[in-house]
Amino acid sequence: MAKRRVTNPLALAVLSCLSQRPMHPYEMASTMRLQHQESAVKLNYGSLYSVVDVLGRAGFVRPLETTRKGRRPERTTYEITDAGRAEMSDWLRELIGVPAKEFTRFGAGLTFMMALPPDEALEQLAVRVDLLEDQVRVARAALAATAEGSATRPGVARIHLVEDDYELAMKEAELDWVRKLIQGISDRSIDGVDYWREHHAGGQDGSP
Repeated sequence: MAKRRVTNPLALAVLSCLSQRPMHPYEMASTMRLQHQESAVKLNYGSLYSVVDVLGRAGFVRPLETTRKGRRPERTTYEITDAGRAEMSDWLRELIGVPAKEFTRFGAGLTFMMALPPDEALEQLAVRVDLLEDQVRVARAALAATAEGSATRPGVARIHLVEDDYELAMKEAELDWVRKLIQGISDRSIDGVDYWREHHAGGQDGSP
């Protein structure tokens, strides 16, 4: 994989917007919100203008026209270049098709979990289960509400919610996995739990 000249996820959102039609930054932000992209990228106007500038210097977007309406500030409309379209497509293929190691806080905690006494680890895992149950419940309700819309806000097409659907699926899978981990530690059916308990009972840190 070649090193990318632009790596900010907001840049991918900009390229995606401009692949639909030329836009000025305000339109890009409105499109991202309409298509519910702000759940995947951190969106603020300062960063958006900076990313557009970076993409322009990289040759991935270019200004099309600058207009002014009344007393409003000038707005520059941008379009995606052929190089930008190629970069976007290659970037998306990599993100969708190539699994990559992601270093998560929970993964780090699990790696060094045996430094805690087993009962304390179980206590914290139980706390995580409670929090995950709440998060899953809230995420399910939010996903349904966003898709359905309301009297004041139109619903969002499900295709624009696949990232939220994925996040919900990951939380549900994690919840199921943590419950099984708790069970395995509690009934000592996981190999190594007896060793873990013995070492903490002897005043050691539990590390092999």
